[in-house]
Amino acid sequence: MNRSENPATLDAEFARRLHRALTADRDGIAQMLNDPSPEVIRSLLRNPLLDEGHLTLLLKRRNLTEDILTTVARHPLAEESHNLKVALVHHPATPVHLVPTLVPHLYLFELVTVCLLPGVTPDQRVAAERAILQRLPTVPLGSKITLARRATPDVLEALLLEGNAQVMAACLDNPRLRASSLFRFLNGPAADAETISAIARHPRWKNRPNLKLAILKNGRTPLIWFTVLLPGLSLVEVKNLRVSGRLTAGQKECVADELRRRGVSVS
Repeated sequence: MNRSENPATLDAEFARRLHRALTADRDGIAQMLNDPSPEVIRSLLRNPLLDEGHLTLLLKRRNLTEDILTTVARHPLAEESHNLKVALVHHPATPVHLVPTLVPHLYLFELVTVCLLPGVTPDQRVAAERAILQRLPTVPLGSKITLARRATPDVLEALLLEGNAQVMAACLDNPRLRASSLFRFLNGPAADAETISAIARHPRWKNRPNLKLAILKNGRTPLIWFTVLLPGLSLVEVKNLRVSGRLTAGQKECVADELRRRGVSVS
């Protein structure tokens, strides 16, 4: 503060800014959107000439308070504008309690963008992921394939569990897919010969020891994969497969052939 300025002068200047915020024309509003005072911004939000463009610019500020963001979210312009709802969800300071009320209004791939935004808060990501998961049953196949290429780990796991081979192929190429999700899939009811084979031949996943064993312990795994994968297992692992109660008779015979090849007597 300049030493020559007294509190009365400062109070008068502040009062003028508040009055200007309430009465400014559209150009004047735009000029005041970066005012550092929350009180001035709240006055701008009451200006009848405020429009969607002004609020869009205001939401680009990353130093807005939760109180201001709550006021923006309740503004009639924001209640009617899809773009402003998106901007509010994107804002890192939007209050936690507001995010779940906003995300249902976003389109599917806008929700994906929220999940992947740099600096997005955990609450924002969780709310967006939940909204995506709730919509999955009604998402068309083509959109699910596109979603599988971009989705977060939890959404990918949900897509896997649907068991669609085309969606599976897209999931396998997504760098966010977790090996643990594939392991759960291979041990679950959705895995079939086609999807198991997709994992077994995929260059990123085919050499993972835990996944190879999960593939070989699945009763729906085609016999060709026993021929391909058994030679890479240790003798102990092959013997354990031999006594597994999950294999079909044909699969057990493949395991017995591998043991014979290694010189182990099979009764």
